[in-house]
Amino acid sequence: MSPIETPEPANDAAPAKGRLSQGIKSLIVLAVLGSASAVAGLVMAGRTNTPFSETAEAAIPVPLAARLVTAWDAVEMPVVERSEGKLERNETLTGLLTRIGAPMREANAALHTLNGKDLIDSRRLLPGKTSAEAWFEDGALTAVSVRADADRSVLITRKSDNTWTALPLYAKLTPGYMRVEAEIESSIYSAALARGAEDQQVADFASAFAYDIDFQREIHPGDRFEILFETYYDERGNRVRNGDILYAALNGKAMQRGFYRFTPSDDGIADYYDQNGESATKFLMKTPINGARISSNFGNRRHPISGYTRLHKGTDFAAPTGTAIYAAGNGTVQRASWNGGYGNYIKIKHSKGYETAYAHLSRYAKGLKSGQKVKQGQVIGYVGSTGASTGPHLHYEVYVNGKPVNAMSLKLPTGRKLVEDAPIMEEFKTHKAMVDALRAAEGAQIATAALTVSAASGEAAAPPTP
Repeated sequence: MSPIETPEPANDAAPAKGRLSQGIKSLIVLAVLGSASAVAGLVMAGRTNTPFSETAEAAIPVPLAARLVTAWDAVEMPVVERSEGKLERNETLTGLLTRIGAPMREANAALHTLNGKDLIDSRRLLPGKTSAEAWFEDGALTAVSVRADADRSVLITRKSDNTWTALPLYAKLTPGYMRVEAEIESSIYSAALARGAEDQQVADFASAFAYDIDFQREIHPGDRFEILFETYYDERGNRVRNGDILYAALNGKAMQRGFYRFTPSDDGIADYYDQNGESATKFLMKTPINGARISSNFGNRRHPISGYTRLHKGTDFAAPTGTAIYAAGNGTVQRASWNGGYGNYIKIKHSKGYETAYAHLSRYAKGLKSGQKVKQGQVIGYVGSTGASTGPHLHYEVYVNGKPVNAMSLKLPTGRKLVEDAPIMEEFKTHKAMVDALRAAEGAQIATAALTVSAASGEAAAPPTP
Protein backbone atom coordinates (compact mmCIF):
# COMPACT_ATOMS: atom_id res chain seq x y z
CA MET A 1 0.00 0.00 0.00
CA SER A 2 1.24 3.53 -0.77
CA PRO A 3 0.85 6.17 2.00
CA ILE A 4 -0.65 9.56 1.10
CA GLU A 5 -0.60 12.27 3.76
CA THR A 6 -3.69 14.47 3.78
CA PRO A 7 -4.92 17.22 6.17
CA GLU A 8 -7.98 17.14 8.41
CA PRO A 9 -10.54 19.86 9.32
CA ALA A 10 -9.18 22.50 11.71
CA ASN A 11 -12.37 23.65 13.38
CA ASP A 12 -14.00 20.29 13.95
CA ALA A 13 -12.99 17.45 16.18
CA ALA A 14 -10.56 15.07 14.52
CA PRO A 15 -12.37 12.00 13.21
CA ALA A 16 -12.04 8.82 15.19
CA LYS A 17 -9.68 6.17 13.85
CA GLY A 18 -11.29 4.41 10.92
CA ARG A 19 -13.82 7.18 10.22
CA LEU A 20 -13.49 9.05 6.96
CA SER A 21 -12.90 12.83 7.15
CA GLN A 22 -14.61 15.07 4.61
CA GLY A 23 -11.33 16.24 3.05
CA ILE A 24 -10.09 12.67 2.65
CA LYS A 25 -13.42 11.64 1.15
CA SER A 26 -12.97 14.42 -1.42
CA LEU A 27 -9.56 13.11 -2.39
CA ILE A 28 -10.88 9.59 -2.74
CA VAL A 29 -13.67 10.78 -5.03
CA LEU A 30 -11.02 12.51 -7.13
CA ALA A 31 -8.85 9.43 -7.17
CA VAL A 32 -11.75 7.22 -8.25
CA LEU A 33 -12.92 9.63 -10.95
CA GLY A 34 -9.48 10.92 -11.96
CA SER A 35 -11.32 14.14 -12.72
CA ALA A 36 -11.02 17.90 -12.50
CA SER A 37 -14.80 18.11 -12.37
CA ALA A 38 -14.69 16.92 -8.77
CA VAL A 39 -12.31 19.74 -7.72
CA ALA A 40 -15.20 22.11 -7.12
CA GLY A 41 -16.72 19.59 -4.77
CA LEU A 42 -13.36 19.31 -3.00
CA VAL A 43 -12.89 23.06 -2.54
CA MET A 44 -16.38 23.44 -1.10
CA ALA A 45 -16.37 20.30 1.00
CA GLY A 46 -14.39 21.55 3.99
CA ARG A 47 -17.33 23.23 5.70
CA THR A 48 -20.45 22.40 3.72
CA ASN A 49 -22.49 19.39 2.75
CA THR A 50 -22.34 20.20 -0.95
CA PRO A 51 -22.66 16.90 -2.86
CA PHE A 52 -19.63 15.67 -4.74
CA SER A 53 -19.67 15.84 -8.51
CA GLU A 54 -20.64 12.48 -9.98
CA THR A 55 -19.16 13.00 -13.42
CA ALA A 56 -15.55 13.25 -14.63
CA GLU A 57 -14.22 15.58 -17.31
CA ALA A 58 -10.39 15.61 -17.24
CA ALA A 59 -7.63 13.64 -15.59
CA ILE A 60 -5.99 15.23 -12.52
CA PRO A 61 -3.35 13.44 -10.44
CA VAL A 62 -4.02 12.90 -6.74
CA PRO A 63 -0.88 14.83 -5.59
CA LEU A 64 -2.22 17.96 -7.34
CA ALA A 65 -5.65 17.34 -5.87
CA ALA A 66 -4.07 17.17 -2.41
CA ARG A 67 -2.63 20.67 -2.85
CA LEU A 68 -6.13 21.99 -3.51
CA VAL A 69 -7.39 21.12 -0.04
CA THR A 70 -8.62 24.26 1.73
CA ALA A 71 -6.96 25.90 4.72
CA TRP A 72 -9.82 24.63 6.88
CA ASP A 73 -8.26 21.16 6.60
CA ALA A 74 -4.66 22.01 7.59
CA VAL A 75 -4.09 20.82 11.17
CA GLU A 76 -3.03 17.18 11.39
CA MET A 77 -1.65 14.89 8.73
CA PRO A 78 -3.09 11.40 9.18
CA VAL A 79 -1.53 8.68 7.09
CA VAL A 80 -3.87 7.43 4.38
CA GLU A 81 -2.88 4.24 2.59
CA ARG A 82 -4.31 2.95 -0.66
CA SER A 83 -4.27 -0.57 -2.07
CA GLU A 84 -5.72 -1.95 -5.28
CA GLY A 85 -6.11 -5.18 -7.20
CA LYS A 86 -8.09 -6.98 -9.91
CA LEU A 87 -10.50 -9.85 -9.48
CA GLU A 88 -8.92 -13.25 -10.04
CA ARG A 89 -10.54 -16.39 -11.36
CA ASN A 90 -13.00 -18.00 -8.89
CA GLU A 91 -12.53 -15.07 -6.48
CA THR A 92 -15.28 -13.11 -4.72
CA LEU A 93 -15.29 -9.37 -4.05
CA THR A 94 -14.75 -10.13 -0.38
CA GLY A 95 -11.78 -12.28 -1.28
CA LEU A 96 -10.35 -9.50 -3.45
CA LEU A 97 -10.67 -6.90 -0.66
CA THR A 98 -9.05 -9.15 1.93
CA ARG A 99 -6.25 -9.96 -0.50
CA ILE A 100 -5.42 -6.25 -0.87
CA GLY A 101 -5.37 -5.74 2.88
CA ALA A 102 -8.89 -5.23 4.22
CA PRO A 103 -9.89 -7.21 7.34
CA MET A 104 -12.56 -9.72 6.35
CA ARG A 105 -15.10 -8.41 8.87
CA GLU A 106 -14.75 -4.85 7.58
CA ALA A 107 -14.78 -5.98 3.94
CA ASN A 108 -18.02 -7.89 4.53
CA ALA A 109 -19.57 -4.91 6.33
CA ALA A 110 -18.69 -2.55 3.48
CA LEU A 111 -19.97 -4.89 0.75
CA HIS A 112 -23.13 -5.65 2.75
CA THR A 113 -24.17 -2.07 1.93
CA LEU A 114 -24.74 -3.18 -1.68
CA ASN A 115 -27.39 -5.77 -0.74
CA GLY A 116 -30.76 -4.94 -2.24
CA LYS A 117 -29.35 -2.07 -4.30
CA ASP A 118 -28.95 -2.09 -8.07
CA LEU A 119 -25.41 -0.72 -7.98
CA ILE A 120 -23.36 -3.68 -9.23
CA ASP A 121 -24.46 -6.37 -11.66
CA SER A 122 -22.83 -9.58 -10.44
CA ARG A 123 -22.82 -10.87 -14.04
CA ARG A 124 -20.36 -8.10 -14.93
CA LEU A 125 -17.81 -9.08 -12.30
CA LEU A 126 -15.16 -10.51 -14.61
CA PRO A 127 -11.70 -11.83 -13.70
CA GLY A 128 -8.96 -9.50 -14.90
CA LYS A 129 -11.41 -6.65 -15.60
CA THR A 130 -13.24 -5.92 -12.33
CA SER A 131 -10.98 -3.91 -10.02
CA ALA A 132 -11.20 -2.68 -6.45
CA GLU A 133 -9.39 -0.07 -4.38
CA ALA A 134 -9.28 0.19 -0.60
CA TRP A 135 -8.32 3.20 1.50
CA PHE A 136 -7.05 2.94 5.09
CA GLU A 137 -6.76 5.82 7.57
CA ASP A 138 -4.31 5.06 10.37
CA GLY A 139 -4.68 1.38 9.49
CA ALA A 140 -8.49 1.18 9.52
CA LEU A 141 -10.54 0.56 6.35
CA THR A 142 -12.38 3.78 5.53
CA ALA A 143 -13.42 3.47 1.90
CA VAL A 144 -13.76 0.95 -0.92
CA SER A 145 -14.17 1.55 -4.65
CA VAL A 146 -15.36 -1.21 -6.99
CA ARG A 147 -15.19 -0.75 -10.77
CA ALA A 148 -17.12 -3.35 -12.75
CA ASP A 149 -17.93 -1.12 -15.72
CA ALA A 150 -15.61 1.12 -17.69
CA ASP A 151 -17.82 4.16 -17.13
CA ARG A 152 -18.98 3.61 -13.57
CA SER A 153 -17.55 2.87 -10.12
CA VAL A 154 -19.26 2.35 -6.78
CA LEU A 155 -17.70 4.18 -3.82
CA ILE A 156 -18.44 2.74 -0.36
CA THR A 157 -17.43 4.93 2.60
CA ARG A 158 -17.52 4.56 6.38
CA LYS A 159 -19.71 7.09 8.20
CA SER A 160 -19.10 8.61 11.62
CA ASP A 161 -21.34 6.01 13.29
CA ASN A 162 -19.24 3.21 11.75
CA THR A 163 -21.97 2.25 9.28
CA TRP A 164 -21.33 2.27 5.53
CA THR A 165 -22.91 4.08 2.59
CA ALA A 166 -22.59 3.48 -1.16
CA LEU A 167 -22.56 6.01 -3.99
CA PRO A 168 -22.30 5.42 -7.76
CA LEU A 169 -19.71 7.57 -9.57
CA TYR A 170 -20.04 8.07 -13.30
CA ALA A 171 -17.34 8.95 -15.78
CA LYS A 172 -18.32 11.33 -18.57
CA LEU A 173 -17.85 9.44 -21.84
CA THR A 174 -17.36 10.99 -25.26
CA PRO A 175 -18.93 9.09 -28.18
CA GLY A 176 -16.99 8.25 -31.31
CA TYR A 177 -16.87 5.73 -34.14
CA MET A 178 -14.53 2.99 -35.28
CA ARG A 179 -14.33 1.14 -38.58
CA VAL A 180 -12.61 -2.21 -39.00
CA GLU A 181 -12.22 -4.10 -42.26
CA ALA A 182 -10.02 -6.93 -43.32
CA GLU A 183 -9.57 -10.04 -45.40
CA ILE A 184 -10.63 -13.19 -43.58
CA GLU A 185 -7.81 -15.67 -43.02
CA SER A 186 -9.24 -18.01 -40.38
CA SER A 187 -12.47 -16.41 -39.09
CA ILE A 188 -14.33 -13.11 -38.91
CA TYR A 189 -14.15 -13.37 -35.12
CA SER A 190 -10.36 -13.45 -34.88
CA ALA A 191 -9.89 -10.81 -37.60
CA ALA A 192 -12.39 -8.39 -36.03
CA LEU A 193 -11.06 -8.75 -32.48
CA ALA A 194 -7.50 -8.22 -33.66
CA ARG A 195 -8.57 -4.82 -35.04
CA GLY A 196 -10.46 -3.47 -32.03
CA ALA A 197 -13.94 -4.96 -32.23
CA GLU A 198 -15.32 -6.99 -29.32
CA ASP A 199 -17.50 -10.06 -28.90
CA GLN A 200 -20.73 -8.04 -29.07
CA GLN A 201 -19.86 -6.45 -32.42
CA VAL A 202 -19.06 -9.87 -33.92
CA ALA A 203 -22.33 -11.27 -32.53
CA ASP A 204 -24.29 -8.34 -34.00
CA PHE A 205 -22.53 -8.80 -37.34
CA ALA A 206 -23.53 -12.46 -37.33
CA SER A 207 -27.13 -11.50 -36.47
CA ALA A 208 -27.34 -9.18 -39.46
CA PHE A 209 -26.29 -11.96 -41.85
CA ALA A 210 -27.87 -14.92 -40.04
CA TYR A 211 -30.72 -15.16 -42.56
CA ASP A 212 -28.51 -15.14 -45.64
CA ILE A 213 -25.40 -17.14 -44.87
CA ASP A 214 -24.20 -20.17 -42.95
CA PHE A 215 -21.08 -19.02 -41.11
CA GLN A 216 -19.87 -22.60 -40.59
CA ARG A 217 -19.90 -23.50 -44.30
CA GLU A 218 -20.09 -20.38 -46.46
CA ILE A 219 -17.22 -18.22 -45.19
CA HIS A 220 -13.95 -18.73 -47.09
CA PRO A 221 -10.37 -17.46 -46.77
CA GLY A 222 -10.04 -14.34 -48.91
CA ASP A 223 -13.58 -13.09 -48.18
CA ARG A 224 -13.63 -9.52 -46.83
CA PHE A 225 -15.76 -7.88 -44.14
CA GLU A 226 -16.37 -4.36 -42.83
CA ILE A 227 -17.87 -3.19 -39.54
CA LEU A 228 -18.53 0.42 -38.46
CA PHE A 229 -19.54 0.70 -34.81
CA GLU A 230 -19.95 3.22 -31.99
CA THR A 231 -17.21 3.70 -29.41
CA TYR A 232 -16.96 5.60 -26.11
CA TYR A 233 -13.88 7.35 -24.70
CA ASP A 234 -13.12 8.49 -21.15
CA GLU A 235 -11.66 11.86 -20.07
CA ARG A 236 -8.14 10.65 -20.77
CA GLY A 237 -9.00 9.70 -24.34
CA ASN A 238 -8.94 5.96 -23.64
CA ARG A 239 -11.49 3.83 -25.49
CA VAL A 240 -13.44 2.17 -22.68
CA ARG A 241 -16.22 0.35 -24.51
CA ASN A 242 -17.91 -0.20 -27.85
CA GLY A 243 -21.52 0.27 -28.82
CA ASP A 244 -23.95 -0.66 -31.59
CA ILE A 245 -22.96 -1.56 -35.14
CA LEU A 246 -23.96 1.12 -37.65
CA TYR A 247 -22.90 -0.75 -40.79
CA ALA A 248 -21.88 -4.34 -41.59
CA ALA A 249 -20.75 -5.68 -44.96
CA LEU A 250 -19.55 -8.99 -46.35
CA ASN A 251 -17.85 -9.38 -49.72
CA GLY A 252 -17.24 -13.06 -50.34
CA LYS A 253 -17.85 -16.07 -52.52
CA ALA A 254 -21.26 -16.79 -51.01
CA MET A 255 -22.60 -13.21 -51.08
CA GLN A 256 -21.77 -9.52 -51.40
CA ARG A 257 -24.06 -7.37 -49.30
CA GLY A 258 -24.03 -4.57 -46.73
CA PHE A 259 -26.54 -3.63 -44.02
CA TYR A 260 -27.28 -0.36 -42.18
CA ARG A 261 -28.67 -0.42 -38.65
CA PHE A 262 -31.73 1.86 -38.76
CA THR A 263 -34.63 2.61 -36.41
CA PRO A 264 -37.77 3.79 -38.25
CA SER A 265 -39.61 6.58 -36.45
CA ASP A 266 -43.02 4.95 -36.81
CA ASP A 267 -42.40 1.72 -34.86
CA GLY A 268 -39.08 2.42 -33.09
CA ILE A 269 -37.77 -1.10 -33.83
CA ALA A 270 -34.10 -1.22 -34.87
CA ASP A 271 -33.23 -3.59 -37.70
CA TYR A 272 -30.63 -4.01 -40.42
CA TYR A 273 -31.51 -2.79 -43.94
CA ASP A 274 -29.62 -3.05 -47.21
CA GLN A 275 -28.97 -0.03 -49.45
CA ASN A 276 -32.42 -0.39 -51.00
CA GLY A 277 -34.18 -0.30 -47.62
CA GLU A 278 -34.95 -4.02 -47.52
CA SER A 279 -34.75 -5.66 -44.11
CA ALA A 280 -32.10 -8.32 -43.44
CA THR A 281 -34.68 -10.18 -41.39
CA LYS A 282 -36.25 -13.13 -43.17
CA PHE A 283 -39.40 -15.05 -42.48
CA LEU A 284 -37.37 -18.07 -41.31
CA MET A 285 -33.78 -18.50 -40.13
CA LYS A 286 -31.63 -20.47 -42.55
CA THR A 287 -30.30 -22.77 -39.81
CA PRO A 288 -32.00 -23.14 -36.39
CA ILE A 289 -28.78 -24.28 -34.66
CA ASN A 290 -25.29 -22.83 -34.15
CA GLY A 291 -21.93 -24.52 -34.62
CA ALA A 292 -23.25 -27.68 -36.28
CA ARG A 293 -22.17 -29.41 -39.47
CA ILE A 294 -24.54 -30.80 -42.10
CA SER A 295 -24.35 -34.57 -41.90
CA SER A 296 -27.13 -35.32 -44.39
CA ASN A 297 -28.88 -33.17 -46.98
CA PHE A 298 -32.44 -33.06 -48.26
CA GLY A 299 -33.19 -35.59 -51.03
CA ASN A 300 -33.32 -39.30 -51.78
CA ARG A 301 -30.94 -41.42 -49.73
CA ARG A 302 -30.52 -44.87 -48.27
CA HIS A 303 -31.78 -44.83 -44.70
CA PRO A 304 -28.92 -45.75 -42.29
CA ILE A 305 -31.18 -47.98 -40.13
CA SER A 306 -33.93 -49.43 -42.40
CA GLY A 307 -31.70 -49.73 -45.48
CA TYR A 308 -34.48 -48.51 -47.79
CA THR A 309 -33.87 -45.70 -50.27
CA ARG A 310 -36.44 -42.97 -49.81
CA LEU A 311 -36.85 -39.21 -49.62
CA HIS A 312 -34.98 -37.64 -46.74
CA LYS A 313 -37.42 -34.83 -46.00
CA GLY A 314 -35.07 -32.59 -44.08
CA THR A 315 -31.50 -31.57 -43.31
CA ASP A 316 -29.47 -33.22 -40.56
CA PHE A 317 -27.14 -31.13 -38.40
CA ALA A 318 -24.64 -33.13 -36.36
CA ALA A 319 -23.94 -31.50 -32.99
CA PRO A 320 -23.17 -32.53 -29.39
CA THR A 321 -26.05 -33.65 -27.19
CA GLY A 322 -27.53 -30.65 -25.40
CA THR A 323 -26.80 -28.09 -28.12
CA ALA A 324 -29.59 -25.48 -28.18
CA ILE A 325 -32.19 -25.59 -30.99
CA TYR A 326 -34.04 -22.39 -31.97
CA ALA A 327 -37.44 -21.69 -33.45
CA ALA A 328 -36.75 -20.82 -37.09
CA GLY A 329 -39.54 -18.23 -37.09
CA ASN A 330 -42.50 -16.83 -35.18
CA GLY A 331 -45.33 -19.31 -34.87
CA THR A 332 -47.44 -21.66 -32.77
CA VAL A 333 -46.29 -25.04 -31.49
CA GLN A 334 -48.53 -27.70 -33.03
CA ARG A 335 -46.82 -30.62 -31.37
CA ALA A 336 -44.14 -31.21 -28.72
CA SER A 337 -44.16 -34.95 -27.99
CA TRP A 338 -42.79 -38.35 -28.97
CA ASN A 339 -43.30 -39.17 -32.65
CA GLY A 340 -42.13 -42.72 -33.46
CA GLY A 341 -38.83 -42.80 -35.35
CA TYR A 342 -38.54 -39.01 -35.00
CA GLY A 343 -38.16 -39.44 -31.24
CA ASN A 344 -38.79 -36.28 -29.25
CA TYR A 345 -40.35 -34.04 -31.87
CA ILE A 346 -41.55 -30.44 -32.29
CA LYS A 347 -43.66 -29.01 -35.09
CA ILE A 348 -44.34 -25.29 -35.43
CA LYS A 349 -46.95 -23.65 -37.64
CA HIS A 350 -45.95 -20.31 -39.15
CA SER A 351 -47.96 -17.95 -41.34
CA LYS A 352 -48.16 -18.03 -45.16
CA GLY A 353 -48.49 -21.84 -45.22
CA TYR A 354 -45.05 -22.57 -43.69
CA GLU A 355 -44.34 -25.23 -41.06
CA THR A 356 -41.06 -26.39 -39.49
CA ALA A 357 -40.26 -29.63 -37.67
CA TYR A 358 -37.40 -30.60 -35.32
CA ALA A 359 -36.64 -34.24 -34.47
CA HIS A 360 -34.50 -36.55 -32.26
CA LEU A 361 -34.33 -33.99 -29.42
CA SER A 362 -32.83 -35.00 -26.08
CA ARG A 363 -35.34 -32.77 -24.30
CA TYR A 364 -37.68 -29.82 -24.76
CA ALA A 365 -37.18 -26.28 -23.50
CA LYS A 366 -38.75 -25.74 -20.10
CA GLY A 367 -42.49 -25.14 -20.35
CA LEU A 368 -42.75 -25.81 -24.09
CA LYS A 369 -46.10 -27.34 -25.02
CA SER A 370 -48.63 -27.63 -27.82
CA GLY A 371 -50.52 -24.37 -28.50
CA GLN A 372 -47.71 -22.18 -27.20
CA LYS A 373 -46.61 -19.19 -29.30
CA VAL A 374 -42.86 -18.91 -29.90
CA LYS A 375 -40.65 -16.18 -31.33
CA GLN A 376 -37.94 -16.48 -33.93
CA GLY A 377 -34.65 -17.40 -32.24
CA GLN A 378 -36.30 -18.69 -29.06
CA VAL A 379 -34.77 -21.88 -27.63
CA ILE A 380 -37.30 -24.69 -28.05
CA GLY A 381 -35.24 -27.79 -27.35
CA TYR A 382 -31.85 -29.48 -27.30
CA VAL A 383 -30.00 -31.87 -29.61
CA GLY A 384 -30.25 -35.58 -28.86
CA SER A 385 -30.42 -39.01 -30.48
CA THR A 386 -33.93 -40.21 -29.62
CA GLY A 387 -36.02 -42.37 -31.97
CA ALA A 388 -34.45 -43.95 -35.07
CA SER A 389 -31.10 -42.22 -34.84
CA THR A 390 -27.48 -43.37 -35.06
CA GLY A 391 -25.99 -40.41 -33.19
CA PRO A 392 -26.78 -36.95 -31.75
CA HIS A 393 -28.09 -34.58 -34.40
CA LEU A 394 -30.99 -32.29 -35.31
CA HIS A 395 -33.26 -33.42 -38.14
CA TYR A 396 -34.84 -30.20 -39.46
CA GLU A 397 -37.75 -30.05 -41.92
CA VAL A 398 -39.58 -27.22 -43.67
CA TYR A 399 -43.03 -27.61 -45.26
CA VAL A 400 -44.77 -25.18 -47.59
CA ASN A 401 -48.49 -25.82 -47.96
CA GLY A 402 -47.96 -29.34 -46.63
CA LYS A 403 -45.11 -30.30 -48.99
CA PRO A 404 -41.52 -30.86 -47.76
CA VAL A 405 -38.94 -28.49 -49.28
CA ASN A 406 -35.16 -28.11 -49.06
CA ALA A 407 -34.55 -25.54 -46.32
CA MET A 408 -30.99 -24.84 -47.53
CA SER A 409 -32.07 -23.63 -50.99
CA LEU A 410 -35.42 -22.11 -50.04
CA LYS A 411 -35.99 -18.49 -51.09
CA LEU A 412 -37.70 -17.01 -48.08
CA PRO A 413 -40.00 -14.00 -47.80
CA THR A 414 -38.19 -10.91 -46.50
CA GLY A 415 -39.09 -8.57 -43.69
CA ARG A 416 -40.03 -4.92 -43.99
CA LYS A 417 -39.36 -2.98 -47.21
CA LEU A 418 -38.96 0.72 -46.44
CA VAL A 419 -39.56 1.71 -50.06
CA GLU A 420 -43.24 0.91 -49.47
CA ASP A 421 -43.43 3.86 -47.01
CA ALA A 422 -42.11 7.03 -48.70
CA PRO A 423 -41.58 9.21 -45.56
CA ILE A 424 -39.73 6.42 -43.76
CA MET A 425 -37.65 5.72 -46.87
CA GLU A 426 -36.55 9.39 -46.88
CA GLU A 427 -35.52 9.02 -43.22
CA PHE A 428 -33.48 5.98 -44.16
CA LYS A 429 -31.74 7.76 -47.05
CA THR A 430 -30.69 10.59 -44.72
CA HIS A 431 -29.42 8.09 -42.16
CA LYS A 432 -27.59 6.09 -44.82
CA ALA A 433 -25.82 9.22 -46.11
CA MET A 434 -24.65 10.01 -42.57
CA VAL A 435 -23.32 6.48 -42.04
CA ASP A 436 -21.58 6.46 -45.43
CA ALA A 437 -19.85 9.74 -44.52
CA LEU A 438 -18.63 8.17 -41.28
CA ARG A 439 -17.42 5.11 -43.17
CA ALA A 440 -15.42 7.34 -45.52
CA ALA A 441 -13.91 9.34 -42.64
CA GLU A 442 -13.01 6.29 -40.57
CA GLY A 443 -11.73 4.52 -43.68
CA ALA A 444 -9.37 7.45 -44.31
CA GLN A 445 -8.04 7.08 -40.76
CA ILE A 446 -7.42 3.36 -41.33
CA ALA A 447 -5.54 4.13 -44.54
CA THR A 448 -3.45 6.85 -42.85
CA ALA A 449 -2.55 4.51 -40.01
CA ALA A 450 -1.52 1.80 -42.49
CA LEU A 451 0.69 4.21 -44.42
CA THR A 452 2.28 5.53 -41.21
CA VAL A 453 3.16 2.03 -40.05
CA SER A 454 4.55 1.14 -43.48
CA ALA A 455 6.64 4.34 -43.62
CA ALA A 456 8.09 3.59 -40.19
CA SER A 457 9.16 0.13 -41.42
CA GLY A 458 10.60 1.52 -44.64
CA GLU A 459 8.05 -0.22 -46.84
CA ALA A 460 5.58 1.29 -49.28
CA ALA A 461 1.98 0.20 -48.93
CA ALA A 462 -1.36 1.06 -50.45
CA PRO A 463 -4.38 1.92 -48.29
CA PRO A 464 -6.61 -1.03 -47.43
CA THR A 465 -9.45 -1.65 -49.86
CA PRO A 466 -12.93 -1.33 -48.30
